[in-house]
Amino acid sequence: MAKEQKQTKEKKPKAGEEKAAAPKVVEEKIPARLKEKYSKEIVQKLKEQFGYSSVMQVPRLSKIVINMGVGQATQDPKILDEAVKDLEAITGQKVSVRIAKKAISNFKLREGMKIGAKVTLRREIMYEFLDRFISLALPRVRDFRGVPDKSFDGRGNYTLGLKEQIIFPEINVDKVTKILGMDITFVTTAKTDKEAYELLNAFGMPFRKKEIN
Repeated sequence: MAKEQKQTKEKKPKAGEEKAAAPKVVEEKIPARLKEKYSKEIVQKLKEQFGYSSVMQVPRLSKIVINMGVGQATQDPKILDEAVKDLEAITGQKVSVRIAKKAISNFKLREGMKIGAKVTLRREIMYEFLDRFISLALPRVRDFRGVPDKSFDGRGNYTLGLKEQIIFPEINVDKVTKILGMDITFVTTAKTDKEAYELLNAFGMPFRKKEIN
């Protein structure tokens, strides 16, 4: 008598038993490079330089505010749409539209008109933008010789004006219909401009001079 071939059957789970769930894959978030540099290098450096008694006294970068004024939007609203699109591409964050608070007849400006775009960056996205700004965008400025060191406001904040948005690699120059400038403000917790200067300098901000008065 021929031997019967054994057929392997899939074992069905008994009542009350559950099939083992596949292990969850935990994505490891890579911290921003400059954020790590701040905690591992800059804090200790500034603590020694200014003689802080606690790391809590060490100034830090709290936010970066980018404003793109578009006065010509009063004549052509499409220019504002272009500004919003470019600023969102540069920062990777949703942009808010700025509204005129007062009417100025000489500029044909009415109260409530849309005249610009603004975005505020914090935490990781702030550090990532700062890294790209220093490493990629600024070196693309024509005849770049460093950023001015006289643009501090006396309260530890630094504002830099840019003439062209096309220095950012996220912008496709071939699709740009209007060259737009912007103001970038680096807001710090520093109490003096000297401390703010040393903080930004430690991050790699390419100032023209080594010191401010």
